[in-house]
This record gives sequence, structure tokens and C-alpha cells, in this order.
Amino acid sequence: MSKIQLGVMFGSRSCEHEVSIISAVQLMRAADRQIYDVIPIYISKKGEWFTGDALLEISAYTPFDESRKGVVRVNLDITAGSGALTRLEHGKGLLGKDREVIVARLDCVIPVFHGMHGEDGTIQGLLELCNIPYASSGVGASAMGMDKVYMKQFFRGAGYPVLPSCWFLRRVWDEDPRAVMDQIEKELSYPVFVKPASLGSSIGVSKAKDRAALEEALKLAFEFDRKVLVEKGLDDPLELNCSVLGYDGKAQASEIEMPVSGGELLTFMDKYMAGSSTKGMASLKRVLPAPIEPELRDKIRALSLDIFNDMDCKGVVRIDYMYDAASDGLYITEINTIPGSLAFYLWEAGGMPYSRLIDEMVRYAMEAQKDKDDSNYAYSSDILSNISLGGKAGSKAGLKNA
Repeated sequence: MSKIQLGVMFGSRSCEHEVSIISAVQLMRAADRQIYDVIPIYISKKGEWFTGDALLEISAYTPFDESRKGVVRVNLDITAGSGALTRLEHGKGLLGKDREVIVARLDCVIPVFHGMHGEDGTIQGLLELCNIPYASSGVGASAMGMDKVYMKQFFRGAGYPVLPSCWFLRRVWDEDPRAVMDQIEKELSYPVFVKPASLGSSIGVSKAKDRAALEEALKLAFEFDRKVLVEKGLDDPLELNCSVLGYDGKAQASEIEMPVSGGELLTFMDKYMAGSSTKGMASLKRVLPAPIEPELRDKIRALSLDIFNDMDCKGVVRIDYMYDAASDGLYITEINTIPGSLAFYLWEAGGMPYSRLIDEMVRYAMEAQKDKDDSNYAYSSDILSNISLGGKAGSKAGLKNA
């Protein structure tokens, strides 16, 4: 039986570029080589695409050098169903012609991007056009999961518990910062969290307890995004995370973790530099399983499954919560449609090794592709035969006998 040609896509033009590399290398090391030929597909910060065995190791990126042995610049053939990665081979001599040479044909792709230009539905849209199975949520769920404003609006509209929030565009802030802060103080009480709408890994996120801190937090957030979310904070919440794996109503929830921060905010340093910088989110200090009552644990897991299904997610996600023990209030912070380290540590805690998690993701990707292939994308009609393109150049086309 031939091996599955498994493309692992990562990197891209994102503030979380390096985090994506760590998550991808972890996955490529864990994949079962008896089942898969693992094909790294690295997108540089300039948006250039590369493959090659050298990219299987973290050392290839410190720093990245495209002239390194074992690194090949490639393109993706966007013809539906091709799945071909190609490289340009230059012709020899004066009469030699350049040609595209196929490096690999992809059977399935696991996107391991974090942040913009990868986790936000853009790569998912490309893979949909190419008709390549992929192991992450689709375009809609990915886009919603990346934009915290849309995400909160969806959660609120669907009746899920979220904290009060408001949002602003950079243009509005630039025109009248005082009016923006006045509106925030009118709608929300301190403390508040200020977040770039479309970033992850806590980049650009601040907690503000007064107006002076709010102003600095807004300035920082608008450096990273044109849209900023401001959300009511809690005084002493528990942060709790749960992962979900599945597709189309077939889903299971992981064990629940309680991340441990070094302060009032779980920072980028807490998430990725607390232990080894090569372990990604797996290096985060955490209590696993979280020391919570069984009733709360069951509630979080059930809520996570509902959210996963309502958003029509696929593959593996992680949903983050805030719990206020004083009021017994549970609130959804966000959903991560491609979580750091793909949340493998949450599944290992429940007895599922990373290699099996990858197998399950690929299986769901193939199942989703079959569902897509079972849909009809052609509709026969004679509409073109009834179109008249007569008249002056540039005039609107009209139907015959209209």
C-alpha cells in the first residue's frame, strides 16, 4: 500500500511566524513514517514557498537560507485535483526552455499556520480551489475564528456566554482618541482587556485598570491591527482550555487544562518561552487536568462540543474560557481553529498519542473531501445560447427577445 503524501504547510506572513514553525516541526516529527511521506511546505515571511528535507529540522530556520542544501523553491499547481508542487527548472544553453518539474503530488495537507495569511481562511480557500483535502476548519469557521469581533458577535448571537465588549477601527481612533476612550468607559467598567482583532499568541494584548493604561493599550493594539476589541475583564478568573477533535457531528472533547501565567495576563513569554523555546505551546506551565469540580468540567466539554458543531469546524481546535468562581460565571474567551502545537498535549493527557491525533485529523480531512466530491458543482442550462453580445463595444449584453 502506497504512503499518503502529507503536506504540512506553515510559516507565512504573520506575527506568529516562528510559533508556526515550532508547531509544524513538532507535527512532522510525530507523524508515522510508515503511513505518510511528510512533505514540508514552508512559506517565508516574504510569501515565497519552499520544500525539502532540510525543512524537517528546526535548525533550518535559524536563520532560514533558501540556498541551503535540501531546500527547493516551489509553486502549487492550482488546477483542481492536481495537488502538484512544482519547481522551475531552467533550460540549458541558448535554446533551452524553462519548464515546471513536479516535486510531489499532495494527497492531503495539514495547515499549521498561526495568525493572518494562514489560519484566517485564506489558505483554506486556496486549498478548496485546488480541491486538496486539508485537516483544518473550513473557510468560514477559520475566518470567524481569526477575527475576534466577528467571533464574539457569533457567540453572542448564538446565545453562548461571553463578556461585554466593544470594538473600534484605527481610523476612528486616529480621528478622536478621547471619544473612543469615553465610549469604552461608558460601556465597560475597569479592568478591561484590549486586543488586536486578528492576532493570536497574546501579541498586542494588554490589561488596563485605568484611563492612562487604556490609552497605552489602545496605541499598542492599533500598531498590530486596524480593528481592536475591548473586553470587560474579571478580577481573579481561572483560565481553562479544552480541545475538540472531529467533523460533521462526530466530535470528542479533550481533557481540560488550567494555564499558569506569571502575572495577570497570559503573555507570549508565558505561552512559548516558559520552558524550552522549541516546544511551542507544550512548554506552557499548566495544571492538567485542571483542578475543577466534575460539574464544571462536564459543562465546559459539552459547551465546547456545541461550539465546534455550530461553527462547522473540522480537525482539531482549542476553545479558551474564563471562569469567575465568585459568581460561578463561565465565559468563552475565544476559539483557536489551529491551536498552538495543535493542542496535542491535551490529547496525550487523555491517552491519545500525537501520531494517532494526526491520523484522526487526516481521516476527517479525507471524509470532508468525500462529502465535497459528492456535491454537484455543475448545472446544465442553455443560458449562453440566449445571450446576445451585439451592439456597440462596451454596451451591456442583453438577452434575446428580452
